Amino acid sequence: METFVKSEVATTTWPATISVTVPLASQRQFPKETGMPFVKMILVFAPWLAFMVIAQGSLFRLKLGLIIAFTLCVVMGIARIHRGVILWAGLVFFVYATVAVVGYGNSWTIHYMGVLASGFLAASTWIGVLIGKPFTLDYAREQVDQSLWNDPGFIRSNVIITAIWGAAFTINALLAWGKAERLVLPELGYELISYALLIGTVIFTSWYTKLVRAKRTAG
Repeated sequence: METFVKSEVATTTWPATISVTVPLASQRQFPKETGMPFVKMILVFAPWLAFMVIAQGSLFRLKLGLIIAFTLCVVMGIARIHRGVILWAGLVFFVYATVAVVGYGNSWTIHYMGVLASGFLAASTWIGVLIGKPFTLDYAREQVDQSLWNDPGFIRSNVIITAIWGAAFTINALLAWGKAERLVLPELGYELISYALLIGTVIFTSWYTKLVRAKRTAG
């Protein structure tokens, strides 16, 4: 909400001094955050991060990672830590993957698990952008006054941040495919590039959020 102060404005048309209310730019409230705060970002991707860390090296660990990730999605959804596109993307993917791998031992799903995980995240992210509901928006709104929820600049900033995440997920899906097909690079090379890309996206999100907030405050 805007803070208003009284100022006295003299006029040559009327003999009396007219008291008007004007907003002071320096006293306007701006969003504390434009995108997701860093801690919230980690929580949002907690099921995927847990899956990425656990599901390495053996079929048993893959199954364990799927079960834990699905459980986290359900618990975080009930606790309202998860919501929107990312919640439903996680639930649908981990239900499918858990049934396919744990229930049926589907070799195709196992072989292309990395492609499917990153591809599903990419598709969900781009769908959110296309329908005007970037996944960062629900979480960013927790940080601002409700009057700013539909602010064009606020929404545009979240679209940009979400699009960058969508690009990162898309590239990671391609990297996972290259790894699965054993193209050009060794497996470690694909993994290092993938991790570096995700870290870079996190850094960009934090930097861009601070940049936009600083511009709003200065403007």
